[in-house]
Amino acid sequence: MKVVVIGGTGLIGSKLVGKLKEHGREAVPAAPSTGVDTLTGEGLAEVLTDASVVVDVSNSPSFEAEAVMEFFCTSTTNLLKAEAEAGVVHHVALSIVGTERLPENAYFRAKLAQEELIKASGVPYSIVHATQFFEFVKGIADSATEGDTVRVPVAGIQPVHSDDVAAAVCRAAVGMPLNGMAEVAGPDTFRFDDFVRTGLAAEDDPRTVVADPRARYFGSELEETSLLPGPDAHLAETRFTDWLARQR
Repeated sequence: MKVVVIGGTGLIGSKLVGKLKEHGREAVPAAPSTGVDTLTGEGLAEVLTDASVVVDVSNSPSFEAEAVMEFFCTSTTNLLKAEAEAGVVHHVALSIVGTERLPENAYFRAKLAQEELIKASGVPYSIVHATQFFEFVKGIADSATEGDTVRVPVAGIQPVHSDDVAAAVCRAAVGMPLNGMAEVAGPDTFRFDDFVRTGLAAEDDPRTVVADPRARYFGSELEETSLLPGPDAHLAETRFTDWLARQR
């Protein structure tokens, strides 16, 4: 079985290609660097020849509101059209837990629009919703820093290791289409400030982390469960503290 991984050279995509090969699949990474551009359609017909499954783990190069919407809508439309013409029987996409809960967030709006295009396409599909990755804890802190203080929302967060996300997407890709959504999250729920504080402390980062009810998450106001998975989510095994210890 040939599986084409759109975004196959990135953080999740490169891990996913390896896991698919371990499952005996012919995994083909597709990205602009390999001659495949979903925004223009360049290389899509060629790479999808004889493909049974397409997995989309690509990401927008810009998070600006108009650019991110343009990326996900255009690339997904081009990809689904090419899949239908190539006879692809399963489209798998990676998305985010809580896409429907943060309509004021431009990135989440774009991901939700992507999901709606997939659902309406007629191509059998599976959508994997993942919580925030361990690897992005410093980026979250940097985005919320004022001077020497990191101000984060008062909310829960259940982060997950990127390896576990890749494994969840792999399970979806080698399985039957769900024509629905599955969630994956880490095993532990944190207070947002505890998550960031623990991540910074592991790097001896001296910034002070404060839980601030007025703080926003990349521009979005969070409720307690905005970023938390539902009760049926697959809980991965890797713990944040164990992952941090390995980084050191």
